[in-house]
Amino acid sequence: MAKLFFFLSGEHEHLPASELKAVLEAEGFAYEVSEELDQVIRLECGLDCVEAVKRRAALTRFCELELFSCEAEMSAIIRSMRAISLDEALAGGESFAVRVKRVRSYAPKIREMTLERTLGRLVQERYPGSRVKLKSPDKTLMGILTDDRFIFGLKLAEIPAKPFVERRPRKKPFFHPSAMQAKLARCMVNLAQPKAGDLVLDPFCGTGTMLIEASLIGCHVIGMDIQRRMARGTVRNLSHFNIRPEGIVVADMRSPPLTRVDCVVTDPPYGISSTTLKRTTRLIVEELLVTVDEMLAKGRRICMASPKTLKIGQIATMHGYKHLESHFVYVHRSLTREIVVFEKV
Repeated sequence: MAKLFFFLSGEHEHLPASELKAVLEAEGFAYEVSEELDQVIRLECGLDCVEAVKRRAALTRFCELELFSCEAEMSAIIRSMRAISLDEALAGGESFAVRVKRVRSYAPKIREMTLERTLGRLVQERYPGSRVKLKSPDKTLMGILTDDRFIFGLKLAEIPAKPFVERRPRKKPFFHPSAMQAKLARCMVNLAQPKAGDLVLDPFCGTGTMLIEASLIGCHVIGMDIQRRMARGTVRNLSHFNIRPEGIVVADMRSPPLTRVDCVVTDPPYGISSTTLKRTTRLIVEELLVTVDEMLAKGRRICMASPKTLKIGQIATMHGYKHLESHFVYVHRSLTREIVVFEKV
């Protein structure tokens, strides 16, 4: 077990940490959280988890091998730096760069560039054969100032944001204003904890966003939509990303043409841009919960979005599901989404 820390996205207070834990659990990694800070989670886990996080996570920015943690005060940082060995982090003759990032306005007396130069100088004093290279170094040593703490380590992986930007709704061939952003869709897929090879169902597939994100982490996917136009749009979008689904079906979720799936990830219709065919969103959610109950094995998950006002956590509990967690995501003045995770019991 290695001491690791993960620098998380600041887009939401709780979702990034929940997604990271869900990825580790879905991939079968044993881990132990040592501390949760603002945009940083410290834990012990096998080093091979880093590739899994890099491949799956949407709301994690960097994965680091922790070298030390201390008070966010210059003298404490220098003492800690002098006390550690960098033998495992830097081999002889390798180039390196030191980067410091500040979360919000913590440790305002410390200047990032001054700290970077100080730490870089200390590295060179102890390892004369090493050399600073700010662009494309062999190794990057990174520190995070957060919660009046300084966490320092060797960067093992970076999760680029660009692929998610390239999959945003308006970049796809078929667009609908109700479509979810790729990052949030990927996060929801991860919260449902499918493994590679699992069959993921979206019974309201819309533009196919959930299916695209599930497929890109190695899942088999199947989508349904009661509107032929939306099903055809999903097919166009999946083809654009060279994704072959198990099927895209024009069907009413109340009478699905399948009997078993491994998990469900969906964003049912609601709001002025979505068609509910004169049924309330609450009724649609209740019908969904009844239908998929027969498809899911015990312990498998549903991750669903809905308006906060609907309180779908309570609805699911009344239908016999275990409510695991809820997260609230502000969209605009009249809509805050509740992202909810249920478990079949």
